[in-house]
Amino acid sequence: MFFIAKTDLTTQLESSIYNATAKMGTFTCFEVTIGIGGSERVDYITFDTKGIWRCFEIKVSLADFKSNAKKSFYGNFNYYVLTKELYEKVKDEIPSHIGVYIDGHYCKKRAKKQNLGLDEQILKDSMIRSLCRESNKLRKIKDKEVINRLEQENNRLLKQYQEVKKQMFEVDIVMRSKYGRKWKDDFLEDKLESI
Repeated sequence: MFFIAKTDLTTQLESSIYNATAKMGTFTCFEVTIGIGGSERVDYITFDTKGIWRCFEIKVSLADFKSNAKKSFYGNFNYYVLTKELYEKVKDEIPSHIGVYIDGHYCKKRAKKQNLGLDEQILKDSMIRSLCRESNKLRKIKDKEVINRLEQENNRLLKQYQEVKKQMFEVDIVMRSKYGRKWKDDFLEDKLESI
């Protein structure tokens, strides 16, 4: 399956729709792959404790809206998430039962309740797999961050060690020229006697 990298606008709309819909008692997930090995994804799904499913298709351009990519509207309520400018261009093409969020935070048009477009168990299984995928991504990111911090600390300590080693070498040269080759033995002997 081929996916195009997200634009800043897509990321902004995702953040806005999440903030508008993620409430207590609502479970959310982005990019939910439908079915086992499915070739179709719902951009964003919510499922609440009342058993209501909402599916959201995020579109950032006219070409994106009109593309042949399947609109995965399987929820009880289904929405487009559009910029205001795009909404003005496509509002007459949006089916009457599909709702619209403008810029991800303002519900311009309410969706009408529908029967689920898939068996509910398929939706639940799909969401669980997608949430697991997202959890694993976060775990890997966290591990990378920890590894990066440890590598940075290791490099800092290595530089510090090399600097101290260089300073000790310079001290050794000065002390040998002043007190002879056995200066360390004599120095340690004097310290031990004073204890």
